[in-house]
Amino acid sequence: MIWDQLQLNPTITAALQRAQLKSFREVLCVSGLDLQRLTGLSQSEVQQVLVATAAACRRHRPITALQLQQAEGHHGFQSGLRLGLGCPVLDQLLKGGLPVGTITELSGESGAGKTQLGLQLSLSVQYPREHGGLSSGALYICTEDPFPIRRLQQLISEQSVLRSHVPPSLICGIRFSDQVYIEHTADLESLQACLTCRAPILLARGLVRLVVIDSVAALFRCEFQADEWRERNKQLLTFSSSLHHLSHQFNVAVLCINQVTDVFNQSAHGLGPLSSSVCPALGLAWANQVTVRLMMRRLQGTVSRSNQSSALRRLEVAFAPHLPNDGRGFAVWREGIRGVLDPE
Repeated sequence: MIWDQLQLNPTITAALQRAQLKSFREVLCVSGLDLQRLTGLSQSEVQQVLVATAAACRRHRPITALQLQQAEGHHGFQSGLRLGLGCPVLDQLLKGGLPVGTITELSGESGAGKTQLGLQLSLSVQYPREHGGLSSGALYICTEDPFPIRRLQQLISEQSVLRSHVPPSLICGIRFSDQVYIEHTADLESLQACLTCRAPILLARGLVRLVVIDSVAALFRCEFQADEWRERNKQLLTFSSSLHHLSHQFNVAVLCINQVTDVFNQSAHGLGPLSSSVCPALGLAWANQVTVRLMMRRLQGTVSRSNQSSALRRLEVAFAPHLPNDGRGFAVWREGIRGVLDPE
């Protein structure tokens, strides 16, 4: 066996075999914490593995960038792994849903439906992959408003309506409430502590594959004055660095809900879709940290069905490396978000 070449403790070798790690390159593409989670080894044992693997690689041909990319093909954004939204129309727009292993921003005015989508994703992530989920839970971090527990419970009770194509036995077998972990952070210090201390525990145990922050702009807007932009940008970079670390290390989807600001010169900002008169808050310092930017907006008019009515809304792709700039109409019903005939 390949791991016998490293002359490690037999217990360590057996753990590597159980984790189905088949090459030295695979070990080098996995972080230390991920290797601990996959193998169940201690930190010192993982360090032995990494040192021995690096030494073994030095005795062989150097690894090319292409080989590393192929070795990590089942990780992150390159793998094409997506978290579905639970709405076929919007999943089609996003080519399957939110990309795993990267940061997605969702911005829009109040009442556009941003929190509704965050809640829907917190349930969607719990489904198996064949139904658009990741068979795991969600960490929902609230920075301004209390967590909408009543709305979450309503969405849970209506899952069989939203997902009529899913076997009822599967829906009944998921304990949705037990797999949504809620954090409230009132300032940047507590937010950073959550991301660097408490969140990694849930992620390392495989309990969470989605992190939602609702909203990212709230704390940065209230803690800094206009002339403190340099310190604010520094804190933004620290915050985004923590998010990138979590998304890459644990291969999770990260959704940052953002507020918007008015645009006075539409041609000058270039940060949102052309159909919008607003742009996401926090400016270029934050825009450069996200991989996918989505925007929601309310439209004129309503749609009705049975005894329900909803304002028309639209989800648009502002930028994404794998998506065209496009949009779809949707409405918010009792059971959740559903696509509607696009009025545009």
